[in-house]
Amino acid sequence: MGHDDSVRRLHRIYRWLYRGGRPGRLARVMNRQSALATSAGLGPRRLVALEVPGRRTGRLVSLPLVVADHEGERYLVSMLGPDANWVRNVRAAGGRAVLRHGRREAVRLEEVEVGDRAPVLRRYLALAPGARPHLPVDRRAPLEEFARIADRVPVFRVLPDRPEAGDGSRS
Repeated sequence: MGHDDSVRRLHRIYRWLYRGGRPGRLARVMNRQSALATSAGLGPRRLVALEVPGRRTGRLVSLPLVVADHEGERYLVSMLGPDANWVRNVRAAGGRAVLRHGRREAVRLEEVEVGDRAPVLRRYLALAPGARPHLPVDRRAPLEEFARIADRVPVFRVLPDRPEAGDGSRS
């Protein structure tokens, strides 16, 4: 069995874990365990636990994501597209969330314009092998191919969450 066969087999497993664009039972368990480990500061720095209130329950939801760095900025990418629960929850929370990797960081996630997503998507696929089966572009493809799918893949710039003037918070 060659390298390409192993990669194809692994891609099939990842797609099975996220059938229909949603994590199945096993993927949810794996994500929960990964989020706990990441919150504690285990694993590579680019792996974080995103914490955001559920849009319907208000209960804190935590899941592991890969942070893509590009031109001095940090980004989160939805490998499952715009209907992923975390994307909907972040939008409902006005972009406010927490990233954890050993420490807690309050952030504001700002959605990136479609026309600016291609280089971030390419960097993301270079860093997140588990996302490769979900995005129909080879990680080494030219930027034009990433631009063709950019409207289907939400990308969020990670910014510090600073209280707005007049909201009663102290700076």
